[in-house]
Amino acid sequence: MSIYDTPIATLDGTPGGLDAAKGKVTLLVNVASKCGLTPQYTGLEELQTKFGGDAFTVLGVPCNQFGAQEPGTPEEIQTFCSTTYGVTFPMTEKIEVNGDARHALYQQLVTTADAEGRDGDIQWNFEKFLVGKDGNVVARFAPMVDPLAPEVVSAIETATKA
Repeated sequence: MSIYDTPIATLDGTPGGLDAAKGKVTLLVNVASKCGLTPQYTGLEELQTKFGGDAFTVLGVPCNQFGAQEPGTPEEIQTFCSTTYGVTFPMTEKIEVNGDARHALYQQLVTTADAEGRDGDIQWNFEKFLVGKDGNVVARFAPMVDPLAPEVVSAIETATKA
């Protein structure tokens, strides 16, 4: 099953949170507003600006499971992201990415290993999954991997040309 068929709402609660990504290469990232890695929003927005359009999108997935670093309401998250980092890419509702209440989207994603061979639970905020147009995971990047790292940019370029 394509991850794009997984039901999830947008940040404002509207059904179809993956509709904007369907048929595109998508960089899915679990995000948080009060994390040491939050400045990665800048790089994520740069990727959206450079590659966004009909072939690619970044998709932010707010999660409050790591140090309670995403405590805000949907409105607070949206305001923070747009005013602090100029975020234009779509965001889903806040979900859990680990544990018994792990969202179905992440149940599919965590089976993919990163470059070090690590799969399973999400390590921290800003773990990244590159998903192909067909809805299958192409690559996984650890939280500390910068969104503009050569391996991320190269993977996006390769996937969007496929």
